[in-house]
Amino acid sequence: MTKARLHFLFLNVGHFLDHLVMLVFATVAALVLRSEWNMAYAELIAYATPGFVAFGIFSLPAGWFADRWSREGMMTVFFFGIGISAMACAFARTPTEMAVGLFFVGMFAAIYHPVGLTLVVDGAKRTGMALALNGIWGNLGVGGAALLTGLMIDSTGWRSAFLLPGLVSFGLGIGYLALMWNEVVHLPGQRQAARKAAPKSKKASLLPEDNRDLFLRITIIVLYTTGVSALVFQSVTFALPKIFEERLTGIAETATMIGWATFLVAAASSVTQLAVGHLLDSLGPRTIFLIVSGVQVVCFTLMPGLTGWWALLVSLFFVMGSFGQLPINDYIIGKTATPESRASIYGTRFVLTFTILAISLPLIGWIHANWGFDTLFRILAMTSASVFIVASLLPNKVPEPAMAPPPAPAE
Repeated sequence: MTKARLHFLFLNVGHFLDHLVMLVFATVAALVLRSEWNMAYAELIAYATPGFVAFGIFSLPAGWFADRWSREGMMTVFFFGIGISAMACAFARTPTEMAVGLFFVGMFAAIYHPVGLTLVVDGAKRTGMALALNGIWGNLGVGGAALLTGLMIDSTGWRSAFLLPGLVSFGLGIGYLALMWNEVVHLPGQRQAARKAAPKSKKASLLPEDNRDLFLRITIIVLYTTGVSALVFQSVTFALPKIFEERLTGIAETATMIGWATFLVAAASSVTQLAVGHLLDSLGPRTIFLIVSGVQVVCFTLMPGLTGWWALLVSLFFVMGSFGQLPINDYIIGKTATPESRASIYGTRFVLTFTILAISLPLIGWIHANWGFDTLFRILAMTSASVFIVASLLPNKVPEPAMAPPPAPAE
């Protein structure tokens, strides 16, 4: 295996761990801590909020440091950081200690999306397919969190669900550092020296006059759909174990079975993301956006009142829509941003995404405590409909930015 392929594998496994570690608590809170800590589900998930706040606000500095220091160095920090933080969560004795541990998990997990996705795009020949393959690993992490936690709950206890991935991540940090040693230790200094030595040249505008209005429209669409999609994604992924506990009566009765159901739905939905990645490269983002958001509108409208196999089937399709939507905005940013600023722009995008994720947690708990998940499904149907309308304003082809001309050779 070439170094480039091995690096891509590390980035994919990192995406898997990023989502897995962030969602272990969702299953632990839904299935165990309600009785062990004698707290309601809505009270418990509030303690996950600091972690998702950190997941958002630290994305921006992570992208900034990656662009100005070392992207590979930041990925090394990511592996070691979430490893140590996840292991700390395994030893939490109170809700406050758990909240502190989850905050540090979120802080280090925030590194992945602005930095890891930039490295994926930088090394990709086909941007859409590379993002889709990487996204599949992230989706498997979403489902794997519920499966791993369910298995651990029924065998060795919920603390193992934090400890095991923490140890794995720490070990991967050692392997990643060994693989990318030159890029982490030596290359940053060489890049800084090259920047200082390079002649100053006037850069072309990222928004040329003939495309300025179009770029502005695309930016507004990306910001809106990013925020609303984050609300839908968080509601789907964080609440899914609890939804299945309530709705899959007679199908999934134990923590392990609920974990398997969540994992299989996420794994099957990952195929959608692969198809989306392929179609993005051929059809462009507008058509794909309309399809996946339309699927979500239909499924969320049908979901209220459903239980058993029908609930499982409709859940599969709305998770497919939610996961299929993930690569679209990343594709648009990857195409429209310059390579020099891509990590910082991804960082800004994920500040918005994960801030919405954090805000949505108490919203999910409040809606569930007062009206149940049927009301949540109706709200998600309306928000998905708004995404469908806004996405229809995208152009058929996303324009690429004007690039700075190469500096003139010295006389």
